[in-house]
Amino acid sequence: MAAIGKIRSWGPFLVGVIGLGLFGFIAGDMFRSCETTSRNRSNRVGEVVGEKIGAQDYQSYLEEFVECTKITAPQATEDQLRDAAWQNFVQNKIIENEANKLGLTVTSEEIQNVMKQGTNQVLIEMCNVNPEFANQQTGRFDVNSYRKFMTEGKTQYGSNPQTAEQYNKLYKFFLFKEKQLKQQLLASKYQTLMASCILSNPVEAKFNFDAEKQESDIQLAYFDYKSINDKDVKVTDQDLEAKYKEMKEIFRIPDEIRAIKYVQVKKVASAADRAELTKELNKVAENLKTTENPEQVVRESKSNVSYLGVPVTRNAFTPDVARQLDSLAVGVTVGPVESALDNTLNVIKLLSKNTLPDSIQYRMIVVGGKNNDEIKTRADSVYNAVKGGADFEALAKIYGQSGEKQWLTTSMYERASNISADDRTVYNAMNTQLVGETSNIPMVQGNLILQICDRKAMTTKYDVAVVKRSIAYSSETSNEITNNFNQFVAANQSAEAFEQNAAKSGYQVRDVKNVTTSQGEIPGLTNTREALRWVFAAKKGEVSQVFTAGNNRDELIAVVLTDIYPKGYMPLSNEDVKNYLEQEVMRDKKAEQIMAKVNGVKSMNDAKAKGAKISEVKQISLASPAFISELQAQEPALSGAVCATEKGKFSAHPVKGNQGVYLFQVTDRRKLEGAFDAKSYQSKSAQSYMQMFSRMVFTELVNNAKVTDNRYLFF
Repeated sequence: MAAIGKIRSWGPFLVGVIGLGLFGFIAGDMFRSCETTSRNRSNRVGEVVGEKIGAQDYQSYLEEFVECTKITAPQATEDQLRDAAWQNFVQNKIIENEANKLGLTVTSEEIQNVMKQGTNQVLIEMCNVNPEFANQQTGRFDVNSYRKFMTEGKTQYGSNPQTAEQYNKLYKFFLFKEKQLKQQLLASKYQTLMASCILSNPVEAKFNFDAEKQESDIQLAYFDYKSINDKDVKVTDQDLEAKYKEMKEIFRIPDEIRAIKYVQVKKVASAADRAELTKELNKVAENLKTTENPEQVVRESKSNVSYLGVPVTRNAFTPDVARQLDSLAVGVTVGPVESALDNTLNVIKLLSKNTLPDSIQYRMIVVGGKNNDEIKTRADSVYNAVKGGADFEALAKIYGQSGEKQWLTTSMYERASNISADDRTVYNAMNTQLVGETSNIPMVQGNLILQICDRKAMTTKYDVAVVKRSIAYSSETSNEITNNFNQFVAANQSAEAFEQNAAKSGYQVRDVKNVTTSQGEIPGLTNTREALRWVFAAKKGEVSQVFTAGNNRDELIAVVLTDIYPKGYMPLSNEDVKNYLEQEVMRDKKAEQIMAKVNGVKSMNDAKAKGAKISEVKQISLASPAFISELQAQEPALSGAVCATEKGKFSAHPVKGNQGVYLFQVTDRRKLEGAFDAKSYQSKSAQSYMQMFSRMVFTELVNNAKVTDNRYLFF
């Protein structure tokens, strides 16, 4: 009984222990759940219309988009393709979402019908990539050729690794284009549905016709806003607040914006680095002057360009080297010569300069064998037969070759990074052999029987040895620049100190007022993704650590976060917004002053007496804004007022314009020729509205889609 009583006395303690155990169990579950949710969130590249976009899924889409788009847009940069991929992705998600609400779909049958018609722009792009898809008679996309390629191509091209790789690349591209075609057709359906909501009517059509065909000439009296000094106009905070409310929508920002100031330091070679490189290239120049082997000197000099050893045109050289060629005598070496064009020091030796053909027609037979003796015997036999008048193509066929005539132009080889010894021997022979001449050229893997058939476009060709070395900074210079900049940043960890002391340390502070995550970089800089991540994680007034940047990672930057503007509206406190509104308010107040001044004016003479300047303006219509050449201003309001005033009448009210206040008298009015077609003008009006309406609709759809762009955290 005593034991039981003791156990009972521990009751509250045991309940507490059990409670803590249960709490730990539940808390552990909650922690794991929160951890999973946090991991999922951290793996999101963005969000569109409520759909969370995983980084891995988007990475797959991005790789496909970039790889396939490069085929039709090879000049596009990586950044351009990344931005295009995101815009395309967001647009497709928004259209798909709207289409689902409306019950719009694109069926397989519809896609096949479009492919049979063969006129869609996506299909034309596919024909450009593979001309075999184009029907030879109509020029349109041939769906049967396409299907054959997609179903039988793997068997046809799969035996050769090189062609198999090319086929697989094209296969993925065409599948991508099929998806793009479906997306385009869905967007087209949505736009067609929108267009059906835009209507015009005969009354509006007649109004637009008259607006286009009615022209007026006026005598204009104008008062330039600049005639009133800005200092004479008082703008209050209340004025700015009222104007901000009136114009607030133009300050809408779809994404968070951050403002920064930064210092950028570019690593450049020091005087000591330049002196060391100059000393090194002086030795190279001496070696080039005396060498019998310029190729070896160029190779050992670590030149940015190789020595080709064949005659080439001036197009083969960078502009700085090409400019030197005509002033050089054969055998002369110049340099080191600095080129600001590519930040290099150059040593140049002109080995030869001759007038040679730019286009050479030739034919050849490659002769092989088991050993050198057999190759020589066979090659001599073929050479002697050709010299004796034997049929060249018949001889070539004996060795499994066509022997057909071919053309070689200098551009085919002159921009090569390097040329093999065999190719060098052949190119030199082609340039120097006369028409009809045949040569027997020993090579590493056999002999080449070469015959020159024709030579055209004689031009100046050069054999030049060029040693081109970048004026690069040394590791010592790099360390010194980095250490100095790190010391500056460490000593100036407040925004005020950073900005005030930069100039004292020889640095320049730059402003960027509109930084968004969707830019992927800090505007005006390259390779700044790490810095951009810092910008959107920092607090206002913070100074960053030093980041590397630049195309070659040869720049250092440090950033100060100066302002944060959440998604919504740019506030009145923003300097740019405030300056813009000040100008708007100032224009309003100047217009009020001028309009009060001209109150009661009833003629051009009265206006002139009030200080107006007089001008003639002709061909004013509602179809286009009036243009005042003296002020270099378009004034739509003036066009409307003129068209509403009868011929011969003086304007009853002053017109407030963009650059001034106007009074006028209509001196002439006429109708231009042209018959009114109600149907045509109704259609024209509807199309005009549709263009404006579609932009507005898509802007609104993007705003409502609540797009979140976190790509900068991943890519």
